[in-house]
Amino acid sequence: MESSAPTYVLVTPARNEGIFIEGTIKSVVSQIALPLRWVIVSDGSTDQTDEIVRFYVTKYPWIELVRLAEHRDRQFAAKANCFNVGYARIKHLDFDLIANLDADITFEPDYFRFLISKFVEMPDLGVAGTPFVENVLLPGHHSYAHRFANLDHVSGACQVFRRRCFEMVGGYVPVRGGAIDWIAVTTARMNGWKTRTFLEKTCLHHRPMGTGSGSVLKARFRHGIKDYYVGGHPLWQLLRGAFQMREKPYFIGGMLLIAGYCWAWANRLKAPLSSELRAFHRSEQLTRLREYVRELQLSKYTSARP
Repeated sequence: MESSAPTYVLVTPARNEGIFIEGTIKSVVSQIALPLRWVIVSDGSTDQTDEIVRFYVTKYPWIELVRLAEHRDRQFAAKANCFNVGYARIKHLDFDLIANLDADITFEPDYFRFLISKFVEMPDLGVAGTPFVENVLLPGHHSYAHRFANLDHVSGACQVFRRRCFEMVGGYVPVRGGAIDWIAVTTARMNGWKTRTFLEKTCLHHRPMGTGSGSVLKARFRHGIKDYYVGGHPLWQLLRGAFQMREKPYFIGGMLLIAGYCWAWANRLKAPLSSELRAFHRSEQLTRLREYVRELQLSKYTSARP
């Protein structure tokens, strides 16, 4: 990263993203700082995804399409497998940063130039990203637009890794139940890297998070299950469920988040990741809870002073 012009590559796992992927492609080819290479891995798409990508491959030689065999099931582990196939196509190249880019987001022309600048400014920055705005939300209301947002987390819509960090954490680990983005970012912090979401920019996410294989309600229940097996603290989960009730689907959405966690706990669901990582996550949650309590106490003390 000593170079004045750090290079980056992109990998995009895509399955039946024909409705959205052209918008993502147009955003990338319009970047002020273009990627060295972009590999789009079609995970057996049966819609027009491949046709759209091939059209742009003929216009931009740095874009590559890799097609995997068609299959009927849609698993969260498939995203990791697709990404790893794409990474194998570019790991021989000399680059500084690598980004996992979803096929259903759009962003401004200076998006990647902005993120690259953060890696130049912060030598210990391992993973960076921005909030996403879902097209179902009110304009300007992004995923980190609340006081409890954890800026150390980086959403999976677009995660940019320093290459040394990405290789240290072992890339993306296939987990059938999901959380592959979370695992990579949390493992990076556990290994001493800084991870950060920068609020100065946003990207527009055109599909509600977690609904690629079902409804929003099913997604909330699955998120609750995932919260259990990544080591989430029970108190944190109760508070998170209550917090989720502020947005649609309101009460039922928050309850399903809690119900998924309780179901996983009752069935003693086996965690697909290390006990060390789960303990590190729970420790971070408890630290944040203690910070919130101190903030509340300080606020009460300040307001009570004459």
